Amino acid sequence: MIPRSALRFLVALAALAAIVQSAFADPADLVHGAKRIVFLGDSITYGGDYVDQFELFLRLQEPAVHAEVLDLGLPSETVSGLSEEGHAGGKFPRPDLHERLQRVLERCQPDLVFACYGMNDGIYLPYSEERMKAFESGMKRLHAAVEATGAKIVHLTPPVFDPVPLAGKTSPDGKGAPFEGYDEVLQKFSTWLMAQRAGAWIVYDLHTPMQHELQAKRAADPSFRFAGDGVHCDAAGHAVMAATLIDGVFGAGKFDPQAAKNNAGALALIKKRRKLLSDAWLTACGHQRPGMSHGVPLEQAQAEAKDLDEQLALVLAK
Repeated sequence: MIPRSALRFLVALAALAAIVQSAFADPADLVHGAKRIVFLGDSITYGGDYVDQFELFLRLQEPAVHAEVLDLGLPSETVSGLSEEGHAGGKFPRPDLHERLQRVLERCQPDLVFACYGMNDGIYLPYSEERMKAFESGMKRLHAAVEATGAKIVHLTPPVFDPVPLAGKTSPDGKGAPFEGYDEVLQKFSTWLMAQRAGAWIVYDLHTPMQHELQAKRAADPSFRFAGDGVHCDAAGHAVMAATLIDGVFGAGKFDPQAAKNNAGALALIKKRRKLLSDAWLTACGHQRPGMSHGVPLEQAQAEAKDLDEQLALVLAK
């Protein structure tokens, strides 16, 4: 018979091993084991091109994955809870993720969450310790809230802010116009997020490869840009985001830059399905961002999404 003290030690050791295994879980295994994956973020995530390309990759290259992918990004949102005075011309303050987070987790019941915040969290102002601490605190609250449900979370650093397309519409101090050096603030957010890997957070750096790609393209073509407004990147920018995410989760070189072009019909159906479910789920979960489409009732959206899934299966089978 095993002594009680030894038995307690073995139980504790097994529990510790489970915790360590969970903390350092393989992201690909998390995707394979998920029934529902939720993307959280601001307007860039709500725009959703990189989410669509991620789902297209799953459909094409990971047929064993049967997870439902939901995009619940919300325009203007922050994880820090901050909002600048007079946001949106004084019509409404920036939504705070934490106002809706518990409802999203309870209603959607994700197994895996991807979160991309930061672009709005510095409020387009020069760096300040106060805003940095608010960002850090908000991220820690998000991380803890997701893990408290038993789900896992993958963090993505914010995309780049590009002042070049905003010539004459930025300012050296952030007064009256976005701070021209705002990307330096986003770099600090990114550096802090990447440092959380030491605490077993799963973090992928979107910011650095986007920055490098922007610089390389602009060296060849000074007129090149990812975003006409300096913030909301186009398909090329979303492709860099998707490549970083896919290669991070599934291994270097997995992203196919021609996949979107070669599977335009499938991608169009994925996009249509995402938008349908995004609006329905955002409304069902509730939020404080005015001006959003209410979409159709959730049950109707899910029925229509099922039809789109069937169409998508036929397209991919050809």
